[in-house]
Amino acid sequence: MKILTAQQMREMDRLTVERVGIPYQTLMETAGARVVEAIIEKYGSVEEKWYAVYCGKGNNGGDGAVIARLLAMRCAGQVVLYLFGKIEETKGEARINFEIFKRLADQEPESRSYRRVWFIEISSESDEIDFYAAGSDLIIDALFGTGLSRSAEGLYEKAIRTINEPGVNTSVIAVDIPSGLSSDTEQPIGPFVRADLTVSFTAPKIGNVLSPACDANGKLVIAQIGTPDWLVENESGSYLNLIEEKQIAEWLKASRRASDAHKGSVGDVLLIAGARGKTGAAALASETVLRAGAGLVTVATAQSAQALLVTQARNEVMTEPLPETESGAIAHEALERAIQLAQKRTVIAIGPGLSSSDESTRRFVSDFIRQRTVPVVIDADGLNALAPWPDDLRGSDELPIIITPHPGEMARLTGKTNAEVVTDRINTAREFATQHHVITVLKGSHTIIAAPDGEVYVNPTGNAGMATAGSGDVLTGLTAGLLAQRTQEALEAVIAAVYLHGLAGDIAASELGLRSLMASDISEKIPAAILRVGGEAEKGSATN
Repeated sequence: MKILTAQQMREMDRLTVERVGIPYQTLMETAGARVVEAIIEKYGSVEEKWYAVYCGKGNNGGDGAVIARLLAMRCAGQVVLYLFGKIEETKGEARINFEIFKRLADQEPESRSYRRVWFIEISSESDEIDFYAAGSDLIIDALFGTGLSRSAEGLYEKAIRTINEPGVNTSVIAVDIPSGLSSDTEQPIGPFVRADLTVSFTAPKIGNVLSPACDANGKLVIAQIGTPDWLVENESGSYLNLIEEKQIAEWLKASRRASDAHKGSVGDVLLIAGARGKTGAAALASETVLRAGAGLVTVATAQSAQALLVTQARNEVMTEPLPETESGAIAHEALERAIQLAQKRTVIAIGPGLSSSDESTRRFVSDFIRQRTVPVVIDADGLNALAPWPDDLRGSDELPIIITPHPGEMARLTGKTNAEVVTDRINTAREFATQHHVITVLKGSHTIIAAPDGEVYVNPTGNAGMATAGSGDVLTGLTAGLLAQRTQEALEAVIAAVYLHGLAGDIAASELGLRSLMASDISEKIPAAILRVGGEAEKGSATN
């Protein structure tokens, strides 16, 4: 699913009108109806509930006017529409819908015991908005939508703070995007609404899925209002994509084991990992390779680390000792043996617990990556050993390189500061991927996957509990294990790995909570994640 900027969304609306023939008024009416449908889906019947609808003067406010009218027509207990401005200051379809709702409010029968429909214009500071918001069951945020490009100030800032204050018994629904969040950047631009439900139209916006404050969206619903999927895919010009579960289900189906499969036919992974005192990362990654479904995994590790690794790793994991430095890390002298081991494998993963402080280790990593003959996943100290990334080191479609850095590692690879990476993750990952023809997985909240062709994919799964030691090692093992089963579709395997890794973390967090979550818990829940997405077919003959 494409992720759009505000300008791209405006262009999609224009093309929908011109090519499909749906007028703007119908688009606005449909948008309002979709929000009401989402409210009913989450909160049940609108009857007897009290609503406060906060509207700006633009099209987002016009959507709010439609919502207010439809709620009133469905016998809501009370609907109060606050227009922040004057009707005379509005225009187009928004003005039409404000005038319709005002006429509806003006014709409220005097015989009622209390007034059900209110239209209130607010153009100066007023305590009145606090009073009504505090008594509402639901607040509709239709202040700005995608039209905001700078921090909300004055009356609008007060409105946002008022929306956020009513208390635990009031729910907030944002129209398109919570007001105050930028639709086009990863960073908040000022005070913003914290919604329980956000209904975004046609496609998600960057602020819906990538902002550090994107949890302010609450539950995100993408509502179709008339723009065909093919128009968004072919004409939007967006290179941003939101990963959907159906993509992962399709990949799992395509990579499902044949009835005559054997361990050699479903992937053989060489994991080069571990140094003296750092064997836990290798153990986590190797176990996850097997949980991903690969048939075989061998850990090539520093000679003095092998004995301890054998006691930590699963019985199914094979190990190979490699020559080491005085500090207990893999030495450059191990290159020939490592190349021999790699020639027999389907995929290589390198980096977890490797240590990169010795120059001998750094040279080993650099030379090994250049001489390998199969796809490689590079993480952790494997990346640190290469930093800054050599200009002449490139991947290819036939021999892909996958890197999985966190922001600090990405900063070292690119020569940027950590802050520069964090504030512009999309472009940082995309530039690196296209420049070096490397599939780049930039880890973090809503991990980003940048492909060599410039497409960028945003992962919706995962949680803050996964910010724990070893989580990245689990992702390395999962990526290598899935890739080994279907090397001809490297990008698709990486996308599946990132999604399932986050989903396994979500399943673990639902059982254990965020605070106590450990990397081994994530690894243990990978089978549950695969079953949740792949369904009963993943059980195969076990269901018979």
